[in-house]
Amino acid sequence: MELWQALLLGIVEGLTEYLPVSSTGHLLVTQRILGIPASDASNAYAIAIQAGAIVAVLGLYRKRVGQMALGVVGRDPIGAKLALCVIVAFLPAAVVGFALDDLIESVLFGPWPIVVAWIVGGGVILWFSRARPGKEGRSIEELGWRAALAIGAVQCIAMWPGVSRSLATILGGVAVGLSLSAAVEFSFLLGLVTLGAATAYKSLQHGATMLEAYGPIPVAIGFVAAWIAAVVSVRFMVGWLNERGLGIFAWWRFGAAAIVIAMIAAGML
Repeated sequence: MELWQALLLGIVEGLTEYLPVSSTGHLLVTQRILGIPASDASNAYAIAIQAGAIVAVLGLYRKRVGQMALGVVGRDPIGAKLALCVIVAFLPAAVVGFALDDLIESVLFGPWPIVVAWIVGGGVILWFSRARPGKEGRSIEELGWRAALAIGAVQCIAMWPGVSRSLATILGGVAVGLSLSAAVEFSFLLGLVTLGAATAYKSLQHGATMLEAYGPIPVAIGFVAAWIAAVVSVRFMVGWLNERGLGIFAWWRFGAAAIVIAMIAAGML
């Protein structure tokens, strides 16, 4: 892997990780465009550089994360409740992901499954934006563990590349009664645990293969690029969603799907 490729992949990861457009889908397609073949190493790289996006959210939401940390040690009841909700919401993905990881990679890590997920997800966004705008709803402090478990169950759908973990958890949050802004914040917090676990799992499983194939410098470049790009992306997304909602991301997904279909038809993928 060339250093400029690592930089580009890191930027793609950071910009798309928390947008409802699927970072994994964008990364897998970008890897194929760059001529990086599907392998354990390339799949592990796509997951490992998520660590940069995790660090970005840790910094941007450090007060909320600190509140949860105080809750864990019994010094903040609200933080304790929120930490419990995050852990409960993570459990379904932990179970399903561990059980089906190899099957998902062998069947769904390809252009056509991603295109299908982009199109279907775009349609869901347009329908949901009209049916449930999410401007009113409960705050994140009012979230209970049962509703958190439901959000976690919906998150499992995002194991299909192209669906978007962010999209699934945001819509799941609004569906259980959270306001759009609260659903977005919970999606970010849940992402810290979900992405952190996935990154650690892939690094342990295929980290040595990834480093042997690409070396440590491309991994470091991808990490830093993802970190910086995610800071920009999260700040943009919070402001945009509070003012204008999810609709634009449906058209983003449709456009990405159309481009990939055209590339497949031209023999470029």
